[in-house]
Amino acid sequence: MTDYRPNTVTVLVLDSVGVGALPDAEAFGDAGSHTLDHTVQATGLTLPNLATLGLGNVEGVSSLPAEELPLASYGRMAELSPGKDTTTGHWEFMGLVLEHPFRTFEKFPPAVMDAFDALTGRGHLGNYPASGTEIIAELGAEHLRTGEPIVYTSADSVFQVAAHVDVVPLDTLYRWCEGAREILTGEHSVARVIARPFTGPASAFERLGAQRHDYSVEPATDTVLDALKAAGREVIGVGKIPDIYAHRGFTREVASGSNMEGLDRTLELLRERPHGLIFTNLVEFDSLYGHRRNPEGYAQALRDVDERLPELLEAVREGDTLIIVSDHGNDPTWPGTDHTREYGMLLVYRPGEPGANLGTRETFADVGATVAASLGVAWNGPGEPV
Repeated sequence: MTDYRPNTVTVLVLDSVGVGALPDAEAFGDAGSHTLDHTVQATGLTLPNLATLGLGNVEGVSSLPAEELPLASYGRMAELSPGKDTTTGHWEFMGLVLEHPFRTFEKFPPAVMDAFDALTGRGHLGNYPASGTEIIAELGAEHLRTGEPIVYTSADSVFQVAAHVDVVPLDTLYRWCEGAREILTGEHSVARVIARPFTGPASAFERLGAQRHDYSVEPATDTVLDALKAAGREVIGVGKIPDIYAHRGFTREVASGSNMEGLDRTLELLRERPHGLIFTNLVEFDSLYGHRRNPEGYAQALRDVDERLPELLEAVREGDTLIIVSDHGNDPTWPGTDHTREYGMLLVYRPGEPGANLGTRETFADVGATVAASLGVAWNGPGEPV
């Protein structure tokens, strides 16, 4: 009798850890951005375990030492889709390349806001682009007084609703955001509606990241996730991953509220030996430090993950694949508070297999193509396996 052992592919997204400006970054105001290099240079950060995998060997990375014999295959990925947001990057990972960018707004029109006000039975505050922490500090006291939710957007295609949990219970905030998702269709469609609960007194408001919920527009075509599920493979989303794909294509969803919790859940799943994909997003680089332009915090988050990489590598068994990627940049030294248009990193670790230079890949979709090929599932969409 053959000793059958299922294989596991893990995709770990270091959210926003870009590795240098894309050739078209100037059109986005991001020429010269480099999240990884600028963070390392600003803080003196060392990342010995990521360097051992080969991150310092990636073209365009000058802040980390190159390894003579890296443990992983290494490269960088260009993004074909015209955007620099979470949904665009993640969809392209799994084989959905956008022809046109998601629509963004400086201000949502009356057709949207009147419908939203009718849904909530209240008015609203804000309705302009802003940093989440700044707009809560600016309008939070008025929100406490009036009970009106705070609505804001950014350079991304998002409709964000912030509310204090003592004024708007979580269930109510989630129901409002579900309703907003139904309102924001057609010409007013956005990539994500995001519930942003917060707590605390007016002098010290605190966002509740673990209670954040994203309501994404559904992918327009099938992705690698759908192909894996249809072929009987397990597809496990950790953290905000299932939200990004409107919960489509998954067999299991595992909650996670922080980078360290995300790694804990990923390690637990690896020890289960699922025959399929573990897909994890570590969001705190982006949400806590990139948008807030905090190089020291960003560096510490990278250091924390780097210190846990040996534990992760040890859990990857012969026949398994670990893919570490990033979905865009969010250079904490860059002007403004928005994402930056950058190459995504690509590290592919297979125990016992020597690392190789994967060069500059033409699309993020090579990630999904690699996942499908590694799990023996046919995929005829964009991307080439590595």
